[in-house]
Amino acid sequence: MAKLRIKLVKSPIGYSKDQKATVRALGLRRLNYEVVKEDSPQIVGMIRKVAHLLKVEKVEE
Repeated sequence: MAKLRIKLVKSPIGYSKDQKATVRALGLRRLNYEVVKEDSPQIVGMIRKVAHLLKVEKVEE
């Protein structure tokens, strides 16, 4: 399965609680923090919700 590298590039401060919770649920704790997640419909939906705060790229295995 493909993987996605997700990086938090903008602070969720000033955005709604559900957007902050989504960023946290993705495992992002602070600016420039990166996580690698499986490319699944659930993760893609979370990314779309807070896409304005993230940088996402595909990772080749």
